[in-house]
Amino acid sequence: MDNLKRVIVDFKKLTPEVLKLLVEKYPDGYDDLNIISFKNAQGERIEAVEVTTEDTKYLVKISAKLEKTMANYDEDDYEDFDDDDPDAIPDVDMEGVEGDDDDD
Repeated sequence: MDNLKRVIVDFKKLTPEVLKLLVEKYPDGYDDLNIISFKNAQGERIEAVEVTTEDTKYLVKISAKLEKTMANYDEDDYEDFDDDDPDAIPDVDMEGVEGDDDDD
């Protein structure tokens, strides 16, 4: 069994480092085969995609905001931020986009 730290990441806590890993691993986006489903401690069903660093396995919760951010990713947008700065990823305007469930 691996000794990786396991971290569940919501879009609000997404960092430039994890976003870059996602875009590198899923350059054309992710599909149903890449999605991991599990129940959290509250019994809620969570869907996420996985990326791994040398010491950490990240499960990034799927959302319309994540998909849009990945699709519009440009590494230069984050060069003035630290890799672990969650404030570097701007909130995404999802007005007019169907299927956004981040406002539950």
